[in-house]
Amino acid sequence: MIAHTISISPESPFVHRWDPRMKLIGLLLLAFTFSFVSNLRVLPMMIALTLTVVAMSRYPLDLLLRRLRYPSLVILCLIILLPLISGFTPLVEWGGLTVTREGFQAAMLVATRFFCIVTLAAVLLGTTPLLRTIKAMQALGLPYVMADMALLVVRYLEVLSADLRRMRISMRLRGHVEQRWPWRNLSTLAWLTGSLILRGYERSQGVYNAMRLRGYGHQPVSRDEFKAAPADLLALAAVCVATGLLIWLDMTL
Repeated sequence: MIAHTISISPESPFVHRWDPRMKLIGLLLLAFTFSFVSNLRVLPMMIALTLTVVAMSRYPLDLLLRRLRYPSLVILCLIILLPLISGFTPLVEWGGLTVTREGFQAAMLVATRFFCIVTLAAVLLGTTPLLRTIKAMQALGLPYVMADMALLVVRYLEVLSADLRRMRISMRLRGHVEQRWPWRNLSTLAWLTGSLILRGYERSQGVYNAMRLRGYGHQPVSRDEFKAAPADLLALAAVCVATGLLIWLDMTL
């Protein structure tokens, strides 16, 4: 689990030690600014800012590539289709297919925004323990119910994953042979998914009742848990300046 594998020490890079509240505000501000960029000439600066954050955090490149692997498959279809179905100005024609200038530019924008934002999210979640990130959200005003729901979702994703692993082992021990092609296992996967959902529902009812019986309630987060040092504030100010410059370039270039 992410929250258990991150250790922060005085020797860690600054991005790891950055006050979680300031980091959350700074990286979210940067990500939202990226999502509004519409000028292709600003894309190199977006990429440079993202690479700077990655370099400063010393986030492992192989881990980042693994994090981007599955989301990239989703966006890849869109990047391939956009130049073919969007726009009117031909850029390249080959074998009856026409790549349009507008579609190509839209694909460039979508791809760059997507990879920059997902990379920032990976750095945010990969450099701060999840529990500390959620506490920082609470300190910034996130309702405690939403924070608790986020923690329970993360916790029970692991529980469901362990259940799925045990059920697959049990099925194999009872003689089930998984087919090479996934669509041949669709009926089995449907039963497996249904069983997992029912188990999850029953478990959630049990957990909810147990929490109520134990007097589950809200304990305010201590504001003293987080103290922003001057370096934290300076780093946030630098991010604000960078986002302001990005917006100005997007509007003027």
